[in-house]
Amino acid sequence: MKVKLFDSELKVMDILWKEGPTTAKELVALLKEQVGWNKNTTYTVIKKCIEKGVIERIEPNFLCRPAISKEQVQEQETTELINKVFDGSVDLLFASLLGRKNLSAEEIQKLKQIVSKLE
Repeated sequence: MKVKLFDSELKVMDILWKEGPTTAKELVALLKEQVGWNKNTTYTVIKKCIEKGVIERIEPNFLCRPAISKEQVQEQETTELINKVFDGSVDLLFASLLGRKNLSAEEIQKLKQIVSKLE
């Protein structure tokens, strides 16, 4: 499933990925606390997520369950970033990431381990 999620939709999905199936009423309370949304805003975003097929609505109690995994969204977003900004080049993405900050010895070691697993 390929779908574009906006920041507001990702806020709802993040809760569902962390908490598991959650009622719309609980989502309203959590998002009011976390980001100050009112009830209408939360229900509007939930509705958009249901229309996109990323949230499944289960009755009774308007239970919301994620229909897409966080890993699927991360993979899609990463692929879109690579294609849009780095002309499809993973090499250019990594060069950009690595060139932007001074990496610690520990971070460098972790990256080496990741690369060695790919070889």
